[in-house]
Amino acid sequence: MFRYQILIEYVGTNFRGWQVQKKGKTIQGLIQKRISELLNEKIILSGSGRTDTGVHAIEQSAHFDCKHQIKKLDKFLKSMNHFLNKDGVTILKIKKRNKNFHARFSAQMRIYKYIIINRLGGPVLEKKRGWHIMKELDLIAMKKGAKKLIGTKDFSAFRASSCRAKSPIKTMKLVKIKSSKNRIEIEFRSQSFLQQQVRSMVGCLKYLGEKKWSLKKFESVLKSKKRILCAPPAPPEGLFLAKIIY
Repeated sequence: MFRYQILIEYVGTNFRGWQVQKKGKTIQGLIQKRISELLNEKIILSGSGRTDTGVHAIEQSAHFDCKHQIKKLDKFLKSMNHFLNKDGVTILKIKKRNKNFHARFSAQMRIYKYIIINRLGGPVLEKKRGWHIMKELDLIAMKKGAKKLIGTKDFSAFRASSCRAKSPIKTMKLVKIKSSKNRIEIEFRSQSFLQQQVRSMVGCLKYLGEKKWSLKKFESVLKSKKRILCAPPAPPEGLFLAKIIY
């Protein structure tokens, strides 16, 4: 058996997330089907992690095993993208890996980015590529909140009820906020995340930026470990899986 890693860019708008579902179109299902057809064998694609319905990827990582070596990787890439591009999916790169590599378990760091379009006019060029918020946000307050999220903590307050992670304790290596021309980008770095953790953290940071919450209130929600106290999660269209580091 031969193992290959692929890097994938996709627009998540018209998909029911990454993972194969009984009903509805998924990114994993679409790519898996195309590779199986191209190689004429049943292929199982393993991703670095799941992205929810509507979430995008700048560089998702996945791997698959096949019986025969793929001799011409460039030709394989072009053939795959010929079928995938019309669905808003593209394979950026393919490389041969040894059996020790695993797209999910070998990952050392996952980087997510959340985009907020903070202006009165709704986005046209970036429609469904960011969260449009009309009220001007207080970036200083949001940056103070972001600092409180860094470190090893119990993130139960930001965890979806359907999350299957064994532990709510995660280590946030970085939470960084930068802004340019009404476009706010929040970057999150951790080895792993809870289901809806990033979107929930963004929702709470928004409450800080809108002055609905004080920094003290933000801290109390984090420490409470109670999901019910969390602000509504940010919508999926602003979330991007940016990179997986191995």
